Amino acid sequence: MTTVTVWNEYRHEREDDEAREVYPDGIHETIAGFLADEGFDTRTATLDEPEHGLTESVLDDTDVLTWWGHEAHDEVEDEVVERVHERVLSGMGLLVLHSGHFSKIFKRLMGTTCDLKWRDEGEKERLWLVEPGHPIAEGVEESIEVPEAEMYGERFDVPAPDTLVFNSWFEGGEVFRSGCCYRRGAGRVFYFRPGHETYPIYHQPEIQKVLANAVSWASPVGGTVPSTGHVPEPPERD
Repeated sequence: MTTVTVWNEYRHEREDDEAREVYPDGIHETIAGFLADEGFDTRTATLDEPEHGLTESVLDDTDVLTWWGHEAHDEVEDEVVERVHERVLSGMGLLVLHSGHFSKIFKRLMGTTCDLKWRDEGEKERLWLVEPGHPIAEGVEESIEVPEAEMYGERFDVPAPDTLVFNSWFEGGEVFRSGCCYRRGAGRVFYFRPGHETYPIYHQPEIQKVLANAVSWASPVGGTVPSTGHVPEPPERD
């Protein structure tokens, strides 16, 4: 069974009445709940836990890590970022959600500013599926409508994705690369844009389906681990 650790900053839901009304137990509990319903073994971790809940033992037992953060990116300890980074390169999957684009770990993996345009006016978003044959798109309709969303607009300062699964359009006319797949070392990374803290986006079945598919796609794939380093002698030849 795939083990998923759902990480959340968990500040808005404790400090903001509007966010608490939408996610009374925190975004992490909502995501962990529907992923558990899909058959994944889930646990949660939050910023204010010791080591942000991402100890060596937790990460050793994590196949896929999901990451939601917003107002406290700078509070994430560099030691923990390095720990997560090493696990991704070694094969752990990582799903970076919404404002997690500015997290230390995503910027470290991308090597860019990961900056973008934004506007929070509760506009409608339509996510268009542009790679229907991708595993993350399995069972997903041609487009997904999000009734109210925070706008993110291009240019999104990230490397060109290995595969772009979704593009978003907003009422103001902006567009955005909303579903970006990357390989980093042996690990798979998926950035998925929808998910502001004051809109019930993670309660939408279509969004839940995408995230469940993404967990399956990002799960480590077994195989030979290649050796590296100095090779003292060439292999014998027949």
